[in-house]
Amino acid sequence: MKRWLPPLLAGGVLFSLLIPAAPAALAEERRVLPPEIQRALSRNKMDGQALSLVAIPLNGPSQVTAYNADVPVNPASTIKLVTTYAALELLGPTHTWNTELYADGPLRDGVLHGNLYLKGGGDPKLNMERLWLLLRDLRSHGVDTISGDLVLDRSHFVQPRLPEFDDDGSDANRPYLVAPDALLINLNAQRFSVRSEGGRVHVSAEPPLEAVRIDNRVRALPPRERCPAWPQVTYRPIHRGDSVTLVVSGELAQGCKAHTYLALLDHHHYAAGTVRAIWGELGGRLLGADRIDKVPDDARMLVRAESPDLVEVIRDINKYSNNTMARQLFLSLGAAFRLPEDSDDAAAAQRVIRQWLARKGLATARLVLENGSGLSRSERVTARGLAGLLQSAWQSPFAAEFISSMPLAALDGTMRKRLQDTAVAGKAHIKTGTLNNVRAIAGYSRDVNGNSWAVVAILNHPRPWGAAAVLDQVLLSLYEQPRGNKNTARR
Repeated sequence: MKRWLPPLLAGGVLFSLLIPAAPAALAEERRVLPPEIQRALSRNKMDGQALSLVAIPLNGPSQVTAYNADVPVNPASTIKLVTTYAALELLGPTHTWNTELYADGPLRDGVLHGNLYLKGGGDPKLNMERLWLLLRDLRSHGVDTISGDLVLDRSHFVQPRLPEFDDDGSDANRPYLVAPDALLINLNAQRFSVRSEGGRVHVSAEPPLEAVRIDNRVRALPPRERCPAWPQVTYRPIHRGDSVTLVVSGELAQGCKAHTYLALLDHHHYAAGTVRAIWGELGGRLLGADRIDKVPDDARMLVRAESPDLVEVIRDINKYSNNTMARQLFLSLGAAFRLPEDSDDAAAAQRVIRQWLARKGLATARLVLENGSGLSRSERVTARGLAGLLQSAWQSPFAAEFISSMPLAALDGTMRKRLQDTAVAGKAHIKTGTLNNVRAIAGYSRDVNGNSWAVVAILNHPRPWGAAAVLDQVLLSLYEQPRGNKNTARR
């Protein structure tokens, strides 16, 4: 293992990643880097040992490239491919999640006498619109006033105790660090908009929550010819008990705007505040307090909201590398197949994935899987293992759904600004991965002959500046295969 890799965290679970039995072509591996990749590494002052690379031809006559293929490395967000592929096959592409409202008392003359229970089912994509529709549905049932408490049932997951991720001082209020929860609403984030008009600066929040107060200290400036790409506006949260004051400072020219997303409240207070805000906008009243408890057995269900299907969810996870949704999906796998001996839903998910891979009858290579999102210092994979998983997924009945969930080079997702105006643009579905000492790509790409490849390239380096150019060169070199080796066989 490379000397700059940190030691494995105790929370990580080491088990085997199973990959397809090696075809005969694997006996003739090319174990040196193509010259173009070597030059790209040299230009960016990186040792070749920092790179792990495997490229496997899927439907054409060519040679496997395997370089540092069996070294366990941190894959960053490319590990999401393991989570999403497992979910497609274990939960099924039409899998959905439910969020439900229950009551424990009678409804008379528009008053719900008793408590209102909001039960989360682990939905990774319960956004403001769908919560609004759920509460609007409740209003349409004749409920105007709730005399009791708002009770949040967050018991669907058995939450694991995993290490908190700290990418060398990352802002704890950034939404990408939001932990999973059975009642995850709007990814627990607020959008703060700052605009300068009429000689004044206005700051607004969506959703507006009573527990979050805005202290606007932004100074209005005269108009400029062009608004800056990075406005001089800062956001400093001050936490006091269950509430937060967000101090917004800086300066903004007339006609200019700025915005950011922040996760300032815990799941409990964010969910309760959001429900109360929407319920009030709908003209309803909620008289009781907020608390956490399970839905009683004798409570009756009033309304239900169903999530989009799994295919849409994994598209969000892979295209935009959504960590919270990936961790939510990982725990959903555990919750769906939990056994009494599982300590929590992360342990259950690890067991389920291990058993799923074993049923495929595949060979083994080491993997450390912690939360399934890549937002981890302990997760490890080998390039050969991850490429083998991609090779297996190529033959899956859900291959089309899996492949289309990945960013398309130069066009969308986390690859939209890369490889533009190159021969690879639009010809590769590539999942990216980024930590402060990791850069990675994994997915499928075509070559000049129209043949398809599974490709994995992972750089672990203390200073991976310029790594994107190296990884892009991997795809460019893969594209430039000898002409004429075209295979028209169907997958």
